[in-house]
Amino acid sequence: MKLVLLGAPGAGKGTQAVFLKERHGLAHISTGDILRHNLNQGTPLGLEAKKYMDKGELVPDEVVMQMIGERLDSLKPDEGFMLDGFPRTVKQAEFLESKTKIDGVIMFTVSDDDIVKRLLNRAVCRSCGAITNWDNDKCPSCGGELYRRADDNEETIRSRLKVFHEQTEALIEFYKARKLLLEVDATGMPEEIFERVIGLLSHDKN
Repeated sequence: MKLVLLGAPGAGKGTQAVFLKERHGLAHISTGDILRHNLNQGTPLGLEAKKYMDKGELVPDEVVMQMIGERLDSLKPDEGFMLDGFPRTVKQAEFLESKTKIDGVIMFTVSDDDIVKRLLNRAVCRSCGAITNWDNDKCPSCGGELYRRADDNEETIRSRLKVFHEQTEALIEFYKARKLLLEVDATGMPEEIFERVIGLLSHDKN
């Protein structure tokens, strides 16, 4: 199974990716993780990306596509995967189409107001990087200290959501035209959302 996970920041893609990995053994290919790896390792692609990031600019499609292409090429021939954070543009989607055949695009839908509430309640562990919420006094994974990301404020969140909607409008139409888009209501408990995802994937196979 080869999937694309699509949704706004805070829609819960990462949490659902963990469930899908446990259920189906899919490789979780996260653009953010790949970018951080290349930056930390000082690879040529990482250094190229850093030039743009240092100026506060988006990393160009060509650089992101090269990083994702290398990761896809490293997979075993029959290995299933889910892409998280890629593609973000039609150009990236066309590149992905040239590399492999996607079985489905899961679109996690949540209202902007709900996402703002989620992200304002988001906490990150300083020790292990786990994402949790402020209902916890410390990290439930390792007991580490929690902190709030600098960009988790309402003005920045709503700005990111506006960019997301503008960026993905054409991408959604691209996948709708190919009958690959599977929309799932991403409100409620994570386990409930996962049951909806499994239901959609099962129905799509029939």
